[in-house]
Amino acid sequence: MYRLTADYTITPAQEQAVKDIMGKFNRGIDRQVLLGVTGSGKTFVVANLIRELNRPALVLSPNKSLAAQLYQEFRQFFPRNRVGYFISYYDYYQPEAYLPQKNSYIAKEVQINREIERLRIRAVRDLLESTQSVVVASVSAIYSFGSPADFKARSLRYHKNNPGNREQLVRELVMLGYEREEGLITPGKLRVRMDTVEVFPADQDQPQRVTLAGGRIRALETFDSISGEPVRSHESIRIFPVSTLFQPSDRIRRIIPRIKEELARRIRYFDDRGEPEYAQRLKKRTLYDLDMLEEMGYCPGIENYAMYLSGREFGESPPTLLNFFGNDFLTVIDESHITLPQLRGMFEGDRSRKQTLVKYGFRLPSALENRPLTFTEFNRSIGRTLYVSATPSSEEIDSAGGQVTELLTRPTGLLDPAIEIRRRPSPVRDMVPELDREISQGNRVLITTLTKGAAEKLTEFLAREGYRVSYLHAEVKPLERIRVIQRLREGTADILVGINLLREGLDLPEVSLVIILDADSRGYLRSKTALIQILGRASRNLNGRAILYLHRPAASVTAAVEESRRRRSFQVAYNQSEGIIPRQIRRKGDHYYDDAFTIGGRFTPRLSEYNSREDLQKAIERLTTEMKTMADRLEFNRAIQLREEVRKLKNLFITEYWED
Repeated sequence: MYRLTADYTITPAQEQAVKDIMGKFNRGIDRQVLLGVTGSGKTFVVANLIRELNRPALVLSPNKSLAAQLYQEFRQFFPRNRVGYFISYYDYYQPEAYLPQKNSYIAKEVQINREIERLRIRAVRDLLESTQSVVVASVSAIYSFGSPADFKARSLRYHKNNPGNREQLVRELVMLGYEREEGLITPGKLRVRMDTVEVFPADQDQPQRVTLAGGRIRALETFDSISGEPVRSHESIRIFPVSTLFQPSDRIRRIIPRIKEELARRIRYFDDRGEPEYAQRLKKRTLYDLDMLEEMGYCPGIENYAMYLSGREFGESPPTLLNFFGNDFLTVIDESHITLPQLRGMFEGDRSRKQTLVKYGFRLPSALENRPLTFTEFNRSIGRTLYVSATPSSEEIDSAGGQVTELLTRPTGLLDPAIEIRRRPSPVRDMVPELDREISQGNRVLITTLTKGAAEKLTEFLAREGYRVSYLHAEVKPLERIRVIQRLREGTADILVGINLLREGLDLPEVSLVIILDADSRGYLRSKTALIQILGRASRNLNGRAILYLHRPAASVTAAVEESRRRRSFQVAYNQSEGIIPRQIRRKGDHYYDDAFTIGGRFTPRLSEYNSREDLQKAIERLTTEMKTMADRLEFNRAIQLREEVRKLKNLFITEYWED
């Protein structure tokens, strides 16, 4: 069973939401919507649903930063259960592409984050071993991945007192992609010492030791990679492949003839069309890949042969993370108004790029089968589904057959902001007294504009007027975004100007006023959904309010204001009936970029200490070298301390703020 842990009890409103949703699931209503306002405890409601259903759960998030936040929350709710993290493992990704109009080929460039790869493998392992598993994932969950049966079949299991041979163990581990090393053992490596074989599994944070004697396995234990001291013993252990891309040599030998058959057909196709240059290009590139596969068991574009490696035919759905959940699991689509359009667009975007590569002889047609699921395939792959959003679109509501459960109140009793609509010839001059009022009370202000130029000009004007102000838009570098928001939280800036601030995941209790300029403009940035999301930025403050400046009536403004006022009226009535007195949320100034991935201790690194990814990488390399030196000198205490520091620095990569 799931064991839910929380520092607070469930509120009556949250309990009713859980009861309503569970009742509908039990009646066979498999698609539902949870409409929850900002700060209502939607994640806690979902955690209670997971416990009640007692089934594996997939939580899909629209981006890495929200996925990281959800991952930490579910780890806190289920500390005794398995909670996985499955996002794209690329720190940098430049997909292979060809631009015919420029006759320009762009080779694939990637930088894989090994820590995230470890967490991905750990997540699928958890699903194979326990039905009480929660996996928080980004939309990468719908991309081609190994099959559960294949992944499980390629794993190795060793039992204490079973027959065992050192040479055989080493051969088996090498077949899973593990490489031998003699020094400090690191993930993905194995080490042989006398009658022991030590391996650092790809999905674990500590290595394991197999001790042999008399043709049998005498001991199985996890040990500290630096001191070598045992941590715990086991009756059995299971080792999974070092990477999901690693393939056994016998499988590669079997698929090569099929790839050559497709190559021959494609060469004839180009020759028949009078395009011999494409035929020659494809032949050269494909045969090079096959030579590497035969020699090394791997090639840089191995994913383009995923159809053959997985034993599929053209048009068959690729195996994805979803296949690891079995037939009975809960899918939670967080921020569904954003996530669903992403899921729908993945297939076409991926296919368009690869069709060009195929057309001009850079790839075989089978490369198209290394793909994400279509939206139809995705919908067929999920069963019980809960769409979660403060602003669900008609798509989710229609998919759920109108089954919407509302969670409009907050445990803190805070209300949706009071809203004022103004028509002024000079909105900027009109807002100045409002800025002075809020700042004098120690509060912060968010102002949204429509364009980057408008944001910068308004920031310049306010700065000349003596305000402490910053702007935020897509061209502001990721690390600088964090510094900008941190200044607002700490009070060294009072005003933040932006274009699409709702997309920044802002959770700022200090913000008491949101100002929306050009609220009557048409388009996504001023749609009903966008306006409600922006208004929600002021709902964390006891005195939250919003001012919308417009020139003419607008249907989107009317709809957003009516919905926000409906929610506020409901919240006021609920607080009165329950005797709830609204209370202000107060958090430390460093809460925005919650570094919950780091391990406790005196060393607490922050992203703001590093100017670039390269600076962070250099720090990791320097500390790693020092750690190995200390281990070689048998100064284990210092080496262990350095290992924790390296671990914490690596954890800083698990966030979207490193994406350019």
